[in-house]
Amino acid sequence: MKLLMPYITGGVVPGWTAYLSAFEHAGADLIEVGLPFSDPTVDGPTIQESSDAALARGTTPASVLEDLAKVRIDIPLIASTYANLALRPGFGDALTAAGVTGLIVPDLPLDELAGLDVPGVQVSLLASPATPDDRLAEIGRRSQGFVYAISVMGTTGERDRLAPSAAALAARLKQVTDLPVLLGFGISTPEQAAEAAAVADGVIVGAAVMRRILDGAGPAEVGAFVASLRAALSLVALVR
Repeated sequence: MKLLMPYITGGVVPGWTAYLSAFEHAGADLIEVGLPFSDPTVDGPTIQESSDAALARGTTPASVLEDLAKVRIDIPLIASTYANLALRPGFGDALTAAGVTGLIVPDLPLDELAGLDVPGVQVSLLASPATPDDRLAEIGRRSQGFVYAISVMGTTGERDRLAPSAAALAARLKQVTDLPVLLGFGISTPEQAAEAAAVADGVIVGAAVMRRILDGAGPAEVGAFVASLRAALSLVALVR
C-alpha cells in the first residue's frame, strides 16, 4: 500500500477542520497540519500565502491545536512547524493534548534534535538530494514514523514534472532505513503522485491542495482531488 499525506495550513479559512474529514474520507493515510508561521523559510509562494491568510484571521499555533482537539479524525495527524515554535517549553504537551502524534520541523538541524522535548510524538526527519551519505544514514536511523524525502532542492510549490533527483534520493534512503520514505515538494497531480510512489512508499501533497483551498474550493471539491491521488497510488500498488 502506498501512503498518502495531504497538507493543510491550520486556520487558513473558517471551518478549516472540515477539510480534515474530507481528506480522511478520500483515502488519506495521514494528514500534515501546518502551524502558520510568519517566516516559513522552506515554503514556496502558495504555502506562504496560506500562512499569511491564516495569520491575518488571527490564527495562532494554540488556536490550531485547540481546533484539532475538538475534531474526531481516525488517521494520524502530523504537525509541521519551525524550530522557533517547536523548541518552546510545553509544546510537546500541547501536541499530545490536541491528538497530534507526529511532528515535522524542517529547519531543526539534526545536531540540535536532542533539544526537542516532545515525548510521545514521533519526529520525522527530512532528507534532500544534497544530503551526504553519512548524514543520510543518520537521518534514516533517527527518524520516526517515516522519512520525508525532499524531491528537489528549493522550496515547496507546484511543479509541472517530478524532479529527476526524486528517484535517486528515494533509492538512497531505502538502503539506510526500514521506515516508509515519503516524497514531497512539488507533487501536484495524480500522475506525478503515481510516478513518485513508484520509487517511494508514498507521497506528501501540499501546495496543490492549498492552491485549491485558497481559490475557494470547499471540502467536497478538495476531497475529490485527494481521492484522485488515492486512486493513482492504488493503481501503482496493484501494478507492483
